Formats: sequence, structure tokens, C-alpha cells
Amino acid sequence: MKILTLFCLFVTYSSGNSIDIEENVGQFFSSGHTNNWAVLVCTSRFWFNYRHVANTLSVYRSVKRLGIPDSHIVLMLADDMACNHRNPKPATVFSHKNMELNVYGDDVEVDYRGYEVTVENFLRVLTGRLPPSTPRSKRLLSDDRSNILIYLTGHGGNGFLKFQDSEEISNVELADAFEQMWQKRRYNELLFIIDTCQGASMYERFYSPNLMALASSQVGEDSLSHQPDLAIGVHLMDRYTFYLLEFLEDIHPASKSNMNDLFKVCPKSQCVSTPGHRTDLFLRDPGSVLITDFFGSVRKIEITMETINLTDPIQQVELSPVYEELQIEKYSYADQLPVSEIIHQKPKQRDWHPPDGFILGLWTLILLVFFKTYGMKHLKHIF
Repeated sequence: MKILTLFCLFVTYSSGNSIDIEENVGQFFSSGHTNNWAVLVCTSRFWFNYRHVANTLSVYRSVKRLGIPDSHIVLMLADDMACNHRNPKPATVFSHKNMELNVYGDDVEVDYRGYEVTVENFLRVLTGRLPPSTPRSKRLLSDDRSNILIYLTGHGGNGFLKFQDSEEISNVELADAFEQMWQKRRYNELLFIIDTCQGASMYERFYSPNLMALASSQVGEDSLSHQPDLAIGVHLMDRYTFYLLEFLEDIHPASKSNMNDLFKVCPKSQCVSTPGHRTDLFLRDPGSVLITDFFGSVRKIEITMETINLTDPIQQVELSPVYEELQIEKYSYADQLPVSEIIHQKPKQRDWHPPDGFILGLWTLILLVFFKTYGMKHLKHIF
């Protein structure tokens, strides 16, 4: 009887564990993404906006710690606070008072710096409309299996965010950029976070699917600074990002924390402003979305029970009669390279141009013949 009871308890425990495992596995694969990207933007210049650079670098430090590599992070800083002549400790940016945490670190890779941080460049990065000469480090090379985190901080108002104190991006322009990204299959899911005054106004016009947004303040509210430092003479961070960083410090790659936990970061008692979020465009339940789906780079493994034979010959596709009449030439591997075409190309005939110095020499010859024939007294006829 005791053996039967123990056996029943073991079966119950095993079935319960299997259900939990199935739920965890279902949550693990529910996202459907295979890679993570982050676009982190500080839009403010000048020393008194020190906190905005610290905000961005704090998020940069967190996503790198959770596994997103520099090759998948586009970092845009409108000013270089680390090398500012007012900085008492050069090559450092601190996010906590008493200089406890240097978020600049030793391996920061800034992709857009100073006057490169413009509305045009930001929109081009999102939509992929960059010149061919743009290096890979300045591109958002995402696809339809990418989860993207976009973080913005700076000075804003009702429906706009300022760039460099000289231009601004509106909530309509931002919404249209996200729609272009969706139409061009540049993301699977997108998390938008903004820390600025009246930040909630920036996601009011969003209409693209699979998009979740968070803001540090509602319309009509200011987003306040935090951590004043007397040695530096400025505030080190904004309140919302400060408590966001504290929350992310407890997250590790295997964490089960979800987006509902993130929504509770920095309540009004701490932020003074009222943080907001929007989830109606997101297709999944925020409670099933892990924090690491956006802030980390946890690789998903797809398991199949089917056997795949990689040694079978590739079946050739039958051509239609129209294509059978065409003569298909077979090329070697080397002949298929674009380099071989460039090498064997005949040089194009260029338009003839006089060599360098030819015109100058011709005028010198004309003047010499003139002086030889008429002398200096007729020089006034030339000028």
C-alpha cells in the first residue's frame, strides 16, 4: 500500500513537472524571434544635458551585459561628455552620485556622434535608407525575425522630441517610420521606450502591429532629473531611467521577469511624473513577454523530430519549353564571381581632356610670342 501511494505521488509530481516544463517551453518559443537589436539615442547637446548621455549609456551597458553585442547595437550620442573640458574626470560618465558607477567603461562603441545625430540619420537608420558607403556598424541590419529595442532620451514636448536643440521629430514622423519598418519586414516585435517630458504623446500616433511603447511621463507632465552631483555641477540621470537601470541590474539571461514587471518600474511616488505604456498594438500578452526578449540576446533553438538527410542530391527543377529552347551556358565558380567580370571588362572610351598644365602652358606660349612681336608697350591691349 505504501509503495502504491509513493508511486501515485511520483506520477503526480512528474506530470506536474512536465506541465511546468511545457509551459516554460511554450513561453520560451512564443516570441518567434531569432536575433535582437537595439537603437539607443541621446538627442541633447551641451554640458547641462549630461544626464541624457548617462541615460543612454546606462541602457547600453545593460543590454550589453545581457548579451546583445556591439554589432547589433546602434549607439547615437549627440555630445561627448567623457571628453568635455568641464569633466573633472575625463573619459568617464557616471550615473550614480559619489561616482560609484562609470557607465562609459572601456569598450564603448559610439556609432553616431555629435552633429551626426540628426532626425534624418535616425530615420534612415530605422528604415534602412542609408548611402551604400555607410559601414555596417552604422546600419540596422534587422529582418522579420528581429526583436528591436528603441530607446530615446532628450528634451521634448507635446508630440515632438528635440534633436540638438535645432530640429525636432514629430510623433507622426516616428509612427510613419515604424510603419515603413513593418512593411519592409525589418522587425518581428518592437519595444519603444522614451524618457522625456510629455513622453506619452510620442506613441499616441503609432499604428503598426507588434509594437509596444513605454514613456516616462504623460501629456502635460515633465520628466524630472535625479541624482545631483556637486562635484560635476549637474544632475547625473533622469528619474525614470535611473529606476529602469535599477530594475535591469536584477535581470539575468535566465530571468523569468516579464513586461508587466517592467510596467511597474518607477511609480509616481518615485518618478513624480506618471509613466505610461501602450500595448494595444502588440499581438502577445505582455505577461508572456520576457524582459530578455528585448533587453537580451537569448538564442532560441527550434527542435524538430523529423530526420533531415543532408546527403541527398539536389533535384533539378524542370524547365518550361520556353526556357529549354534557350542555350544555358555553364560557368565555373570563378567565372560567376563579379570580380571576374570586372577583370575581363574592356575599358570604356573616355572623353579627351587636355593634360594638367596644358592650358597654362599654352597661354604662356601666346604671351611670349606677343612680347617677342610687339613688346611691352602693347600689353595694355590684352588687359
